[in-house]
Amino acid sequence: MTELNKLTIADARDALRKGDLSATELTEGCIKAVEGADALNAYSTRTFDAARQQAEAADQRLKAGDAPDLCGIPLGIKDLFCTRGVASQAASNILRGFKPEYESTITSQLWDQGAVMLGKLNMDEFAMGSSNETSAYGPVVSPWRRQGSDAPLTPGGSSGGSAAAVAADLCLAATGTDTGGSIRQPAAFTGIVGLKPTYGRCSRWGIIAFASSLDQAGPMTKTVRDAAIMLRAMCGHDPKDSTSADIPVPDFEAALTGDIRGKKIGLPREYRLDGMPDEIEKLWAQGAEMLRDAGAEVVDVSLPHTKYALPAYYVIAPAEASSNLARYDGVRYGHRARLDAGDGITEMYEKTRAEGFGAEVKRRVMIGTYVLSAGFYDAYYNRARKVRALIKKDFDDVFATGVDAILTPATPSAAFGLGEMADQDPVKMYLNDVFTVTVNLAGLPGISVPAGMNHEGLPLGLQLIGRPWDEGEMLNFAYSLERAVGFVSKPEKWW
Repeated sequence: MTELNKLTIADARDALRKGDLSATELTEGCIKAVEGADALNAYSTRTFDAARQQAEAADQRLKAGDAPDLCGIPLGIKDLFCTRGVASQAASNILRGFKPEYESTITSQLWDQGAVMLGKLNMDEFAMGSSNETSAYGPVVSPWRRQGSDAPLTPGGSSGGSAAAVAADLCLAATGTDTGGSIRQPAAFTGIVGLKPTYGRCSRWGIIAFASSLDQAGPMTKTVRDAAIMLRAMCGHDPKDSTSADIPVPDFEAALTGDIRGKKIGLPREYRLDGMPDEIEKLWAQGAEMLRDAGAEVVDVSLPHTKYALPAYYVIAPAEASSNLARYDGVRYGHRARLDAGDGITEMYEKTRAEGFGAEVKRRVMIGTYVLSAGFYDAYYNRARKVRALIKKDFDDVFATGVDAILTPATPSAAFGLGEMADQDPVKMYLNDVFTVTVNLAGLPGISVPAGMNHEGLPLGLQLIGRPWDEGEMLNFAYSLERAVGFVSKPEKWW
């Protein structure tokens, strides 16, 4: 078996169980790939020694016949997940040197399954960004290039390291987090599958918080089947997380029948934006036609408050961020500024936070503090919360009509070049989230599936939005779409 790092989870699982392959061989194949991909800057920390030990332990479980689905599967972990004894910095200088003494619930579950950690993956600082350019480690470079150009492209954000690593076969799959599209947008930009579960489906304990009512972890994988396999391992009730739902975790892989006959798919008319590229419009229409050909009924639906979603999101998320990031003060852990004679505790806080936080994090903390301030709380924050309730009701009303899932574009464009938006009005960067933030505001599951290429040879994705807690149905729609599209394109290796 050659190029083991290019295997899917499902294929590797089957080969490991048959004995055609060992976890150690598979891990070494991925390590070799990571060592040859410095140009992508996808990994912020490498844990190869620990990975080899985990692979040996996985091989023992495989020999004993005690092999869960992820036993021996090499994964990359987004730097937002706390991993015991391993740098967990959220790509921020303010957490430089922080090595937690505890493990996040999700990574604990993955290691209990026998998964292997190759290292931590680069990301936007505190998950604030859509291009992975706000990272203290420097930007991640997409493995994709425009035809006839070697200009570096963004892999998307904030889970840009995860997306680049999966697309470039530097791991078999990766964890991501999604607060306003940070799994689905980079997945669309890099031609992989990215799934954001229902809010509360996966524990948030041990994941460094950005906006606690919006954050949700999920898998980033090469195929829909792999997403189903990995999601099952990541889910489950956690008493340490008060927002974790105590409901059964189904076998998501078993739901992948591909049979969607008689099901109803909604196309929201409000997602037809002025100025949307013709390629995106055409891709969306083709996706709808493929689902219709597979036996689904396709209907137009209305989500009337969609136009207020971005403004509401960019009030609520910074407000929660300003509260969550108040704990980073240079007192207990992370960066502490060098003080001058006569400086007191106030100066220590001010200098530490000014040095430790990057420009985008400072911008969002200031926005959040402003909208929560006494004179503006009702005008901004409370109004945004009311809009959020209306957005959720829009989805509830659509699903009440018998619609089983909603199909939309995943992003308003293909990947853009590094630096092309960084120096412009930040609102232009925020517009990348136009199709994804509604899903977080409503707490719904969403998945991005690679569905085509643009005229420059770059991947484009379609998004499916499911009913609450019905990831299985949504995955089956995604599986049907994936089979109809037949997307097999991979980036040509230049790194």
